[in-house]
Amino acid sequence: MRVLGLDIGSRTVDALWLTDGDVADWAVADSGYDPGSVAAAFAGREHVDRIVATGYGRHVAKERLDAEVVTEIKAYALGAHALFPHAASVLDIGGQDTKVIALGVGGRVVNFEMNDKCAAGTGKFLEVMARALGFELQEMASSALSAPSGVAISSMCTVFAESEVTGLVHRGEDLGRVARGLHESIAKRTLSSLKRVGAAGPLVFAGGVAKNAAMVALISEGFEGEVLVPHEAQTVGAYGAALCAAIEPNGGADG
Repeated sequence: MRVLGLDIGSRTVDALWLTDGDVADWAVADSGYDPGSVAAAFAGREHVDRIVATGYGRHVAKERLDAEVVTEIKAYALGAHALFPHAASVLDIGGQDTKVIALGVGGRVVNFEMNDKCAAGTGKFLEVMARALGFELQEMASSALSAPSGVAISSMCTVFAESEVTGLVHRGEDLGRVARGLHESIAKRTLSSLKRVGAAGPLVFAGGVAKNAAMVALISEGFEGEVLVPHEAQTVGAYGAALCAAIEPNGGADG
């Protein structure tokens, strides 16, 4: 059986194909202004027997592609457990939300917390801050890692933090220290969320921000347990969505 898993997020659409339960291919594309069309393009690449979608745009896939749907929490738990069966928790920092999940036996979700009301501490937040500093994203991460200490950032609101960072730049503050302070603020917020849900190690760090070396380093430093970063961290949700077809013969269930 050929299955397509789609994770339709605010910044990217992630796709993963399974053939008889094994990963056959994967792809990531920018969501653009019409993520439904991006998802449809992935679905039209070849014949698939089933499509299961997750992410904020999953219901668009249900309407346009007759896809089954599954919640992001369930999809990420399934994907992380399949990649790392010994994992005890999951962290996903995506374009505009953050998810922390505590796992039980067999990858079962026992607790979770999701910040989807604002972009604080997400990939979008980092993009805005990088522009304010005149950096590319990877350049900002490298500068943060190289700085001996970070400047304290008082606000995690994207609008207020951008204004604060602009003020620091105008006062001549070292850009690396500002970059480190921003990453430290996100790490502190994230580690608090992990503590609230009772997350234990090993922790699977998924999502686009898992490509940020400074964030991985700071989360690893502050988390009491091993931090695991999948080779293709952005496809964990799509993998979990596709796995729903194999685990649940009657399709994924949104809920």
